[in-house]
Amino acid sequence: MSVKIRMSRQGRRHRPFFRINVIDSQTPRDGRIIEKLGHYDPLEKSTEKNIVLDLERVKYWLDKGAIPSDSVSEILLRKGIKHKYAADRKTRRALSRKRVRAAGLPFLKSERKTEEKPKPGAAPAEAPK
Repeated sequence: MSVKIRMSRQGRRHRPFFRINVIDSQTPRDGRIIEKLGHYDPLEKSTEKNIVLDLERVKYWLDKGAIPSDSVSEILLRKGIKHKYAADRKTRRALSRKRVRAAGLPFLKSERKTEEKPKPGAAPAEAPK
């Protein structure tokens, strides 16, 4: 059984609220949980209320081999909890960036947008008749 630390969505439309849970990797997003570790409210202005975690239990589950999702990994780094999966994510991203750049394609959305925009002052290309 592989255990993951991931978020389940709560709240209503246009008002998201996420619970950070320990879940078996094969259960659905909002399925049965093993333990609730905290919550994340992206619309809350106060940084203290934005992310609430039980840090001792998070460290316990990370020591037991629970794998955090990418978004939970970012939240844990914001709270000051360093783990080996954050470094793995950086190396995976660097490898994929290298592959994409070798193929001559844009990697980021901003690179795609700058590629699509015509340069100012340049004459538009004429279509063949």
